[in-house]
Amino acid sequence: MDRNTLTGLLLIGAILIGYSLWMQPSQEEIEAHERANDSIENVQAERAEREAETVAISPREDTVEQVTSTLDSTAQALQDSLDRIRHKQRFGSFAAAAQGQETVHVIENDLVRLNISNKGAAPVRGELKEYVTYDSMPLLLFDESTSKFNFLFWADQNTELASSELYWTPVEEQMTSSKAVYRIYGQTEQQYLEVSYGLPEDGSYLVDANIEVVGMDNLLRASEDMFELSWELQAPFHEKSREQEQMKTTMYYKYMEDAADYVSEGSYEKEDLEATIQWVAFKQQFFSAALISELGFSKEGSSVETIELDDEEYTKGMAATMGMEFGNDRNPSFPFQIYLGPNHYQTLKNLEIGLEDQIDLGWAIFGWVNRFLVIPTFNILDNNTGLGYGIIILILTIFIKLILFPLTWKNYVSSARMKALKPEVDELNKKYENKDAMQKQQAVMGLYRQAGVNPMAGCVPMLLQLPILYAMFRFFPASIELRQESFLWAEDLSSYDSIYSLPWEIPFYGDHISLFTLLMAISTFFYSKYNMDMSGGANAQMPQMKMMIYFMPFMLLFFFNSYSSGLSYYYFMANVITMIQQFVIKRYFINDDAIRAKIQANKTKTKTKSKFQKRLEKMAKNRGYQPPKK
Repeated sequence: MDRNTLTGLLLIGAILIGYSLWMQPSQEEIEAHERANDSIENVQAERAEREAETVAISPREDTVEQVTSTLDSTAQALQDSLDRIRHKQRFGSFAAAAQGQETVHVIENDLVRLNISNKGAAPVRGELKEYVTYDSMPLLLFDESTSKFNFLFWADQNTELASSELYWTPVEEQMTSSKAVYRIYGQTEQQYLEVSYGLPEDGSYLVDANIEVVGMDNLLRASEDMFELSWELQAPFHEKSREQEQMKTTMYYKYMEDAADYVSEGSYEKEDLEATIQWVAFKQQFFSAALISELGFSKEGSSVETIELDDEEYTKGMAATMGMEFGNDRNPSFPFQIYLGPNHYQTLKNLEIGLEDQIDLGWAIFGWVNRFLVIPTFNILDNNTGLGYGIIILILTIFIKLILFPLTWKNYVSSARMKALKPEVDELNKKYENKDAMQKQQAVMGLYRQAGVNPMAGCVPMLLQLPILYAMFRFFPASIELRQESFLWAEDLSSYDSIYSLPWEIPFYGDHISLFTLLMAISTFFYSKYNMDMSGGANAQMPQMKMMIYFMPFMLLFFFNSYSSGLSYYYFMANVITMIQQFVIKRYFINDDAIRAKIQANKTKTKTKSKFQKRLEKMAKNRGYQPPKK
């Protein structure tokens, strides 16, 4: 190695040693570095410890989850076993039907849609497809929340079961759009109870129903040959006038050998039925649901009831409980029908079971007038003219007034004679002004007898018209034909018309103004006043009649303001037509001079005292009065 090389190596070594000494950390830097290394080691140690703990704990958590799952499964199995035991104790041979899932089947035709649930094999919703409510909603007679349809029977000798507690099995091959069949099975498939519903496709409102018992001799109580059918529903509001609809809602029923009867519309009560029942009806103003049996429901345990409800969405609650006797057949059945439809007189009459009797047309002669005169005439006009119901009512009014024209004539002639005697009656009133009323009345009656005038002659024609007036009072509010039919400003002739809604309700009047009622009251005032003027002196003896001219129309405003606008329209037109008839009679057929001449001629004839005149004179004589001298 030469000298230059040695010198270079020494220099390089010196440089490296010097650089190392210059770059060496201070004591503080060394201590900080050691602290950092210690922290890293601590973190790594903690992480390793946690991982070790996690590895140790995980197997125990997995074990707890497995144990919990096992316990839950065991508890559920135990609960299921307990439920099966309870169901077996409660439902006996029908325990398998105590659990299930509810399904609904719909049967329908062009008029009725009926929903039937497998829970209880019961109808749960009834809709009339051709009608809507006042506010244009589907018209439901009942739905799932308002109807409880159920029948009770005895099983396994001592267990009372309700159909609504069981899930019935649909017989799939018989489930169609017009038929539904459900069964609950006993110990085998050859033992079952079957409930079926069928809705004819020809536009009928009748649902054919049947309960059949097959091969159940050893499962149903041997001594029990009767099921108990019960139906409870809350009747929803359908109409504009809630007050009128509620008043017309009640339970009707008919015994096999008797006329229809009903629970009082103004009360809430329960009535036990006392004979075999042909039908019961849940009646509202224009629609009904009815249970019908050709065999008859047994009276045992049977009852009907109306129930007051707090819910303002419903008119009343109604309930019926009916006995169903099955007889002694090996596989007995009990057929019955359910009517879901309108209270249309001819529709109900065609059923030939008296169901039309639930339509309130009036009693005795008033009902006869409606059944044999008003309804046939109305139907002829309705079916053959194609006119609106406002015009039909007008034609009906004219027709009835023509029938009553002879009575109107008689009444007018009597009033004309009374008017002809008015001057002489006024003289008698002055003559006996300060004397006893009995004397004055006797003198006036003597004048009438002498002139051949009967003051009561005008009353008889009026009395003969009353059956028709009252019949129409019953006919219009009960006629579903007028429901939701408009005329002029009235949007529904079966309910009230309103031209103005008041900001408050007036007691006994309402919160609206009915124009047809107002017109009817005004026409009544003028009609009464006209008749009062025509009667002349007769009414001078009865000043209270003058007060009635003003009082009666005023009362009619209160009474009819919330009533059927069709009825107010009829009475208004009847008054107008009657006044026209009287005007024509006076103008073209009655001669006042001829009437007065005839009265004077009658005075010269010998008169036989009437029984009324004799009684009046006898009363006066007993009180010490002498008859007036001629």
